[in-house]
Amino acid sequence: MPIAQGAPLGTRSVLAFWFPLAATWLMMAAEGPYIAAIVARLPDAAYNLAAYGVAFALGWLAESPIMMLLTASNALVRDRQSFLALRRFTYLLNAGVTVGLAVGVTPPVFLFLTGRLMGLPPEVAHLAHIATAILIPWPAAIGYRRFYQGILVRHHMTERVAYGTVIRLTSMSVTAAALAEWSALPGAAIGGTALVAGVIAEAAASRWMARHVVAGLLGGPAAGTAALTMPAIARFYVPLALTSIIALITGPLVTFFLGHGRLPIESLAVWPVVSSFVFLFRSGGVGYQEVTVALTGTQFQNDAPVRRTAGLLAACASAAMGIILFTPAAGLWFRGVAGLPAGLFAFAVEPARILVLLPALEFVLAYQRGRLIVARRTRLITLATAIEAATLGVTMAVCVGTLDLVGATAAAIALLAGRLAANAFLALPASRR
Repeated sequence: MPIAQGAPLGTRSVLAFWFPLAATWLMMAAEGPYIAAIVARLPDAAYNLAAYGVAFALGWLAESPIMMLLTASNALVRDRQSFLALRRFTYLLNAGVTVGLAVGVTPPVFLFLTGRLMGLPPEVAHLAHIATAILIPWPAAIGYRRFYQGILVRHHMTERVAYGTVIRLTSMSVTAAALAEWSALPGAAIGGTALVAGVIAEAAASRWMARHVVAGLLGGPAAGTAALTMPAIARFYVPLALTSIIALITGPLVTFFLGHGRLPIESLAVWPVVSSFVFLFRSGGVGYQEVTVALTGTQFQNDAPVRRTAGLLAACASAAMGIILFTPAAGLWFRGVAGLPAGLFAFAVEPARILVLLPALEFVLAYQRGRLIVARRTRLITLATAIEAATLGVTMAVCVGTLDLVGATAAAIALLAGRLAANAFLALPASRR
């Protein structure tokens, strides 16, 4: 529900604004596992699952430079001139990532990536090549819809962002089911096609739901502020893009140390289960960055209720996760819902308990980043992400190489240490107006 201009902002209003964004991130978290579950039920599941995982990772890498376009349009689009300037920047960025992915799927480049670097079996590499080629439109479609989603968030229409995600998941489901039933495509190709169909449908829906806002921007008066230039956009956006790219490094880094730590098979087996469980409670924090950007105000006039609500949600998220992990409900989740055998249960519970503060720290980081984005000090966000990644790597090296900890336990300690380092680095600059 839109918040009336000039109305006093309270915790209830902030929660109403935040909830659709939290639901959106929660649904997005289910996207990859959901499609993987469909692929797993098709012929040659092992090869196709492996190929789909490779294609999804490469598509995610190509997408990383445009992930912050929602934040950019939320923060920067104010009138006709800023809308047109950022739209032009979005189109250029979308073209760049599309060309980059298209070059990546050319046979010489792709064979080098999958053969020389990854060492994939030929059967998996062939299927991954098909799926990755299908994903070529995917990053640009995501960039397009995130641009318009940011405009919706800026104008307090967060529920429409959630509607778009529902449309995305529905389109994915229908596409995957139809192709599985009536086509001879391999599972990896069906998964890639479903992802593309879903995001294109969501992009079209986001543009349609933003049509009245766009018409108002194009037909309205100038905001009376300095014109938004391409160099200014680049100075604002490049640090945010680098933040996403650096953050991607942590996934492969953790996997590398899991394979070199004590009990690597058990650690590699339980880590996806632990990560998925923790993200259920972190996902609301990821969406809170947009809440901070949209509601704080250019003069930070609404900072108090935004900060207060962030603290409330942070406490609730970690408390809810702790209630499950430190009670018999842990067994119900990891053995009943996740299906872990008894021998792997202890390997999952211990690292998850170490990470019980991570959901709270996610809200803290989102609030800190949001304030810096409002102040247009995005370079500090990049530095904080680099510090987080470096701390994670050093901590894992010590825990695995010196302390000889179980890999999953070492990963949990390292993730928590990295996030605490990022929060500590941003604490002072994010507290300034």
